[in-house]
Formats: sequence, structure tokens, C-alpha cells
Amino acid sequence: MANNRIKKGDTVIIIAGGNKKAGKVLKGQTGEVLRVEGDRVYVSNLNMVKRHTKPNPQAGQPGGVVEREASIHISNVMPFNPASGKGERVKTKVLENGERLRVFRSSGEAI
Repeated sequence: MANNRIKKGDTVIIIAGGNKKAGKVLKGQTGEVLRVEGDRVYVSNLNMVKRHTKPNPQAGQPGGVVEREASIHISNVMPFNPASGKGERVKTKVLENGERLRVFRSSGEAI
């Protein structure tokens, strides 16, 4: 089943996750979705991890420690409604011309 509630470019709020002991509390933070891969999403500047990479001269990539985003399960994020200032559920509304539009369930306004 395809989940079309969250797409690339959406602003989302993280509703669960993080590690208090490691100092990585993610819950309540917002960011823009960089990409969606199956049931995982990558949110800009959130859930950052360090990866040790080998140099690749063919791609012009230097080696060393690279910091990048790690994935978050799609169930732990929710579309952010700037009007209300919190995460809200989304439904799909079909217009008269057959076009599909994602709208917030609470207010009915388009994303």
C-alpha cells in the first residue's frame, strides 16, 4: 500500500524518537523532508549521524568523517500545519476535475 501522506518538500514534525542519554531528543523538532524511501523519511538537519567513508577518486569524493541525515520511520513524523503550529493528520480530497489534493483534516486547507 502506497502512503502518499508525506512527500518530498513537506514540513514535518517528529512525534516520537530520539535518545535522552545520547542527547539526541528528536521529538517536537520540525524540518523539511529531503526524500522518502519506502516507509522511511530523511528530514533536513535532523537525526544526524557520522559516517566514515573511503575516498573515491573516480567520483571526486574525499575520504573522512561525513555527517549526514539518518532515516526516520514514517510513523514517527507528522505533517506540520503552520496555521495551528502543530502536527495534524492529512486526508486526500478529490476535486471535480479528478485531481487529488492533500488537505489537513482539522481545517480542510490544502498543504
